[in-house]
Amino acid sequence: MGLNKSHCAVVALGGNAISPTDEHGSIANQFLHTRESMGAIVTLVKRNYNLAITHGNGPQVGTAMRRVELSRGVLPTVPLGVLVADTQGSMGYMIEQSLMNRLDKEKIDRPVITIVTQILVDENDPALKIPTKFIGEVYSHEEALKFMLQENWTMRPYNSLDRWRRVVGSPMPLGIVNSKTIREHVQSGVIVLAAGGGGIPVYRDPDKGLEGVDAVIDKDRAAAILGHDIDADELIILTDADAVYLDFGKPTQRRVPRLRIAEAQKYLEEDQFPEGSMGPKVDAAISFVRGGGSRAVICGLFSIEAALDGLAGTEIVP
Repeated sequence: MGLNKSHCAVVALGGNAISPTDEHGSIANQFLHTRESMGAIVTLVKRNYNLAITHGNGPQVGTAMRRVELSRGVLPTVPLGVLVADTQGSMGYMIEQSLMNRLDKEKIDRPVITIVTQILVDENDPALKIPTKFIGEVYSHEEALKFMLQENWTMRPYNSLDRWRRVVGSPMPLGIVNSKTIREHVQSGVIVLAAGGGGIPVYRDPDKGLEGVDAVIDKDRAAAILGHDIDADELIILTDADAVYLDFGKPTQRRVPRLRIAEAQKYLEEDQFPEGSMGPKVDAAISFVRGGGSRAVICGLFSIEAALDGLAGTEIVP
């Protein structure tokens, strides 16, 4: 049964869903995966949700950074904050076009727009000096050593000791600069793509006003802030894992269908959910629900319908 028009959700779509880290991220492949992912969004539209959609950009911004490095000395350098803006625009275009085509095919009349979004951070956030946010492709340990020595990259293991990725600074998001505009559009029924790649990190300088920061914000944490700022009822995090698991990767691994925020916080503090994987998703879900959201759902991209009905994924509730 459909929900009423006032029911609002923020959907966080993983950047790896559009450009898997183990695949050559050509534009053709990115469009292919983007089109595949639109079924989940259409499911929500058919249930009469008002929607804001955010997305990751880890693979894409890593590629953009590498492109800048390879052209060093030939073309002007582009800072990381501007590359985040670039990927917001390019990925917003891909998602916007793919969703518009899918809605048209389903004969659903809903407008879709992309808003290049600035996110407030603390310019003195210690996380800016401690790289933790994975970006770019996956490399072998041997390749990672080469990049660390020759390019001065900071790299960390990604899910195994022979799978490594680059990491950059990732400050905590504090607020959405464009929240009023986004909220007005969402409440009027427009599907808004906002805070893509976690948004462009900026801070307020007392003299200059808004100034950019060279970093990447975690898109799930940005989605929680976006949810607060536009008065969303639900936060839906679509990921390559089908649910939240305890003892992940161990013989005792088990899916958790539902967590109260106190339980989720306890498991988070016990390091059940790694920082480079499920940790930010659970942390974002806790923050969103603690701030007044009715629930957060973490589920696989293709199991959203079952997850909305409590039959898949993990639900985090007050």
